[in-house]
Amino acid sequence: MSKLTHSKLARSEPIVIDLSPTEFTQLPNPPLLIDVRSFLEYFTGHAPNARNLSLPRILMGLSLTQWFLPQWFRELSKEQPIATICLTAHRSPIAAKKLADAGFTTVYNITGGMIEWQRSGLKTTKVRVQAN
Repeated sequence: MSKLTHSKLARSEPIVIDLSPTEFTQLPNPPLLIDVRSFLEYFTGHAPNARNLSLPRILMGLSLTQWFLPQWFRELSKEQPIATICLTAHRSPIAAKKLADAGFTTVYNITGGMIEWQRSGLKTTKVRVQAN
């Protein structure tokens, strides 16, 4: 993929765009990356700047009650480009489709998940917990 931009991808109908981890990191303005794994999985290592919002919370929050979703997510504009990632790309396409169906206009799915992210040699980070 060459010189991919959000404006070229924005459509009147929501779509999900598959990107490899390397393609994602080459975007000039990377979208908000949502790691849809459990917090425990996220805790053990995730892509830099990724926010954690598990697939069950997305499914329940969008389907049942908005209060089930964190405030930072509820405040997102539907025009905010979003990307989803999980461990092996089994959960992230489900989340991406759900987000597109909910009205987000530009949604990416990271193919291969964190397994491919790490295999590609891309940087990861871990949650740091401070003891009091």
